[in-house]
Amino acid sequence: MRSMKSLIAMIICMALALTGCSKGAQGEAASGDAAPEVGKINISYVKLPLNVPSIVEKKKGMFEEEFGRDGIEVSFPEITQGSKMTQAVAAGSLDFCNALGGTSAILAAANGVDIKVIGIYSRAPKAFTIMSRDAGVKSMADLRGKKVAGPKGTILHQLLIAGVNEAGISMDDVEFINMGIAEAVAAMNSGNVDAALVAGPAVTKALSDGANIVTTGEGLLDATIVIGASGKFINEHPDMVKRYMDVHSKSLDFMKENREETIEMAAQETGISMDDVEKMYEWYDFSPQISQKDIEELKKTQDFLIQNGMLEKGIDIDGMIDSSYVSN
Repeated sequence: MRSMKSLIAMIICMALALTGCSKGAQGEAASGDAAPEVGKINISYVKLPLNVPSIVEKKKGMFEEEFGRDGIEVSFPEITQGSKMTQAVAAGSLDFCNALGGTSAILAAANGVDIKVIGIYSRAPKAFTIMSRDAGVKSMADLRGKKVAGPKGTILHQLLIAGVNEAGISMDDVEFINMGIAEAVAAMNSGNVDAALVAGPAVTKALSDGANIVTTGEGLLDATIVIGASGKFINEHPDMVKRYMDVHSKSLDFMKENREETIEMAAQETGISMDDVEKMYEWYDFSPQISQKDIEELKKTQDFLIQNGMLEKGIDIDGMIDSSYVSN
């Protein structure tokens, strides 16, 4: 009887020992699956045309203050082209894309880049314009048979298409020439083209040089610029993504509470005059919450890309957006 009790006790002890080993193994597996520690966060820095939140965040050291508490270094690579930003995300050398064009985000996601939209950086339809020095070009309908220059595959190009369509003409009625904004403005000033696609500080400069605005994006598109992040980083460090967005919100609060200092800071950083910064600042809506209207605008952007042969097949726009940051 005693030997039977001893045997039962031995079995119970072995079972407990095995259970303890099993729990230990699970703990090791869990820790093995845990996200790697973050030693450095890379955030793109684009100051033009007038990316005020980025300027405030960098000049005030807001991200360094937030993440420095955990000994995390923050780097701000100046990558101004959306395609290069998304390439850096794909390569794992960029975690957050501040001020990424909606077109770039969609094209990257369609090409397999693991990128998600976590916020709206800005909406600035008034900052995107079609301009002319031709006295005979007062409306979009007046562009029939005219030469128009500007960057292809951009918000400005999308504005041109939306504008001619609303005016009852088509792109077949316009001779579109692909070139950068500076080159397009120079061509307009020299009379080599009849109109130019112009954005940002180039608008105020062209106005002072005698050009007129034929149309802005107002009523045609929102000119949506997004905040993008590496999908891998979001999955591994959702808490840090939230902290990132909290810092971004703090920069917006600073802008509201310290307008004069903000304007001065932006003017110094961009080289734009205080007066022009004041004018341009009114063109921007920096609210970061993603609304259903923002999502619809991104879907319109995708339609534009497909219709103009820049994207063969559409993606699930809703799936590209981190639902945690969509407003109800």
